[in-house]
Amino acid sequence: MKDQNGVMAENRRTLTKLLVVAVGMFGFGFALVPFYEKICQVTGINNLLRPDEVINTQVDTQRTVTIQLDANLRSELPWRFAPEQTSLKVHPGQLVQVMYDIESSAPRPIVGQAIPSYGPGRAAEFFNKLECFCFAQQTFQPGEKRRMPVVFVIDPKLPTDIHTITLSYSFFEVAGTAASKKPPEA
Repeated sequence: MKDQNGVMAENRRTLTKLLVVAVGMFGFGFALVPFYEKICQVTGINNLLRPDEVINTQVDTQRTVTIQLDANLRSELPWRFAPEQTSLKVHPGQLVQVMYDIESSAPRPIVGQAIPSYGPGRAAEFFNKLECFCFAQQTFQPGEKRRMPVVFVIDPKLPTDIHTITLSYSFFEVAGTAASKKPPEA
């Protein structure tokens, strides 16, 4: 049987060993960062160490396409609907966001749906929308104002003879929805 001094000495040795292991693990954790960076640099994998050197190779900076924006209302909608800008120049492959402003002057809630069209028509397959108010029906309350985004990318495979694309939206009232039904007249 060990006496109390022997147990205390053994506990100190165990504590010392545990502290050495903890300090060693901490130091190893710090040493891994430069070691990992060096391995990534040599192998070329996970090369996100220099973000200022990252270049999007999908953007065709040698080419510029003019995008014309248009907005129309149908069915006598009492709204104001317009793009914030009517024209912009983009590079194929570039991520672009444009905004449309809409304001309802109707005395009742109205549900509408925007339908896009493209000119020339063959440009439609190269016009890729990632976010658009046209994806869903929009309900507007009386007097409501809203800024609505359209996020898109022009496919770099766009034929080189297309220099201008017109994106036109037509807003229609969606018939048969509860918000679009007119209240009965007295």
